[in-house]
Amino acid sequence: MSSVRTRGEDGARRIAELEYEVRELKRANETLKQYVSRALDLDTSPRRPEERVSVPAPRAAQDRPRGFAPEPADPARRSDGHAPGTGVEFRVLGPVEAAVGGRWVDLGAPKQRAALVLLVSQVGRPVSVDVLVEALWDGRPPQSAITSLHAYIANLRRALEPHRAPRTPSTVLCTRGRGYLLNSRAVEVDAHRFWAHATAGWQALDRGDPRRALYAFEAGLALWRGAAYAEVAAAPPVTPEAVRLEELRLSVTEGRCATLIAVGNHEMAVPELVAFTQAHPLREYGCELLSLALYRAGRQADALSVLRAHQKRMVEELGISASPALQHLELEILRQAPELEHS
Repeated sequence: MSSVRTRGEDGARRIAELEYEVRELKRANETLKQYVSRALDLDTSPRRPEERVSVPAPRAAQDRPRGFAPEPADPARRSDGHAPGTGVEFRVLGPVEAAVGGRWVDLGAPKQRAALVLLVSQVGRPVSVDVLVEALWDGRPPQSAITSLHAYIANLRRALEPHRAPRTPSTVLCTRGRGYLLNSRAVEVDAHRFWAHATAGWQALDRGDPRRALYAFEAGLALWRGAAYAEVAAAPPVTPEAVRLEELRLSVTEGRCATLIAVGNHEMAVPELVAFTQAHPLREYGCELLSLALYRAGRQADALSVLRAHQKRMVEELGISASPALQHLELEILRQAPELEHS
């Protein structure tokens, strides 16, 4: 009975954490829009008080939740994004890979790899044996599950710390109570570097430096090789982190396209935004950027067509009207507002 209650409490906690992550993603996306609006100098014409939209100010680094804290940049990192020669590095923005001392290591059988992925998704936080067993065997663990899990952990420790002396404590994959955790001081994760690049890009936009922002956004997006945590993205302990990273990737993609427009490269931004809006047709900010890029490329009719097609889709599929921002952009395009021109 106690194990059932514990699983229920764990499930409720994970749901609460997921809801919290979703709220934080929305705040991060609004912050991105604020940064980009400043960099593009959009919509500078005065509005009536009822038309003004309040945008939350960027949150200070110390106020961000743990999952959003950027990792400090490593000046010794090679240009290809890998740590030089020492330490343990994980790549999770696609199929999971691990390197020790600059060399890729074999992570073993599928369940052993999945156990590692679960731990990487929670770097610095302990994951209980019960949670690992539940996720690895889809809630139907055999009697040998605990024994098998212990074997997976032992194998992973040998792979991640090949030179550790026998019977000495692990400093990478550590035991914590009735669970395990990956020591955040001993490992590098590409997802953390992605967030650091994204943060650097938004901060560069805030400083009015779109070229540096473009470099940062492109460096972050270059780390992606596929779906985050591809092997076990659907596992309940991993889903919130996989969802968070995907939402951040979309926001950074929008930020990169917005920055292309800011530096006058709307011809490159247009095809990328066409592909983006086709893949994510309900993201209003992508539609807004595509319309602006088309307008600045001298394609006013196409810009209006994009806006109106999006408005129709929102009504037909969701039963809602387009946002005030899109409605305002349509009016600005119709009157060929000087504010829309690249300065």
